[in-house]
Amino acid sequence: MDAASKEYAGSQDAVFAFLGRSSTHGGAEVRRCDTHAAAVFLAGERAFKVKRAVRFPFLDYSTLEKRKAACSAELEVNRRFAPQIYHRIVPITREGDGSLSLGGNGEAVEWAVEMMRFDESQTLDRIADRGGLEAALPGKLAKAVAAMHSRAEPVDAEPWLAALESYIGQNTVAFREAQTLFRGESLFPGQDISSLDQRSRTALAGLRPLLLARGQRGLVRRCHGDLHLGNIALLDGEPVAFDAIEFDPLVASGDVLYDLAFLLMDLVERGLPEAANGVLNGYFAAARRDEDCEGLAALPLFMSLRAAIRAKVTAARLPQSAEDSRTPIARAARRYFDLALAMLASGTPLVVCTGGLSGTGKSVLARGLAPVLGRPPGALVLRSDAERKAMFGFGETERLPAEAYRPEVSAKLYAALNDKAGRIARAGYSVVVDAVFAKSSERAAIEATAQEAGAKFHGFFLTADLATRLRRIGGRGPDASDADAAVAHMQEDFAIGGMSWMSVDASGTPDATLARARALLPGNTPDEGRGA
Repeated sequence: MDAASKEYAGSQDAVFAFLGRSSTHGGAEVRRCDTHAAAVFLAGERAFKVKRAVRFPFLDYSTLEKRKAACSAELEVNRRFAPQIYHRIVPITREGDGSLSLGGNGEAVEWAVEMMRFDESQTLDRIADRGGLEAALPGKLAKAVAAMHSRAEPVDAEPWLAALESYIGQNTVAFREAQTLFRGESLFPGQDISSLDQRSRTALAGLRPLLLARGQRGLVRRCHGDLHLGNIALLDGEPVAFDAIEFDPLVASGDVLYDLAFLLMDLVERGLPEAANGVLNGYFAAARRDEDCEGLAALPLFMSLRAAIRAKVTAARLPQSAEDSRTPIARAARRYFDLALAMLASGTPLVVCTGGLSGTGKSVLARGLAPVLGRPPGALVLRSDAERKAMFGFGETERLPAEAYRPEVSAKLYAALNDKAGRIARAGYSVVVDAVFAKSSERAAIEATAQEAGAKFHGFFLTADLATRLRRIGGRGPDASDADAAVAHMQEDFAIGGMSWMSVDASGTPDATLARARALLPGNTPDEGRGA
């Protein structure tokens, strides 16, 4: 905050004192929360957010007119994402007797966004801190984000691409200026700053044609812009994003995968690979855009930029921070910086197949392997059952008619799986293909796809006795697979042929099967395991 901003801020003291009194809110207890750009007053079932009278390089709330405009913009933008939270803008007025009033008839001396108050302990960052991101939540979150993006309006890609380049430059300047912010020590090593700058610029230049093409397809949109766990709350069990960026449409704009990348980066940084992978796969399943296979090539840069910006913003808190908080702030800034570098590390993608008869646990194994394969946030999973349903326009748990399983349909399905797996691998990401793969020709085709894409291939064929398979099939709830006992009996007569894939005993628990499969994979190196 510059000197002028401090002067502006002083003019709001009376308003903040007024909003902080319980008498202003009918006797309700008031709790105040401050950020660098706003003060929020929580009282009863309502929250009032006032823009702080500040001016930064990226926003200017220094006048009442500008703050009113910002409140109006916040209301308009966020009603697209969280209409149940955002109610209206309300004036704080000075009445004839000189007193302040909330929504009175006098002259407006300040403006606030009135919102529904929700349980602050139900924001996803706090839920994650408690270890409460349950298995179903990443899928719900992914669907919510995909739905948000489907409603977002397309914008011109060129200004956004220019902004990305400027962000890289701004980050580099800030990192160099911040080198000695922490006890006179180097917060970000100069050599690493140069490396991050050069690798980011090189990546952006290489991706420019792809991102322009995605813009022409309408995939650069006016999105949320600040989509991290702290800006998502559980309301009635459903994730709802709030506090979208309103101060600059360009900052809030970007490729839909750039918006998603903030959320993925946040989960990866918190050490939640399963949740990050669940969001990635859930988003792809919900959005169902084939062009996102190629779009994956941009995800490492997008996640790196999100981490770098978070590193810059975190480091900027150091000069104003209390002595006892400086060490954790500096460590957090460095973690984000190191993550930004790591996201740009190269690695060879993997094509992994989980084959086997119905009931052997192929899909469970695929989901278990995906988070630990390749670069963060792990591998995409292509499940043949779900892809077949999509071919016919059916929901995942709707039962297909018998003709959907004719040999010619299955041949078309396997060809589609091969095509999509190859496109994902060529984009630099790993993929797990989950299908029966009973025919040697099907197995040979996916191996050839991996080779043509420059990916490493690993094939697993799961085995379990008929009784075990029947028990599992009979115990399924709603699922993408239509296999029943009759199918399981019929598959006993399959001529599997010569098998070069690794055989995995899947008769035990899912955890035991996963452990056996992981033991057969090469070591976790950048080229053959976890990735960068």
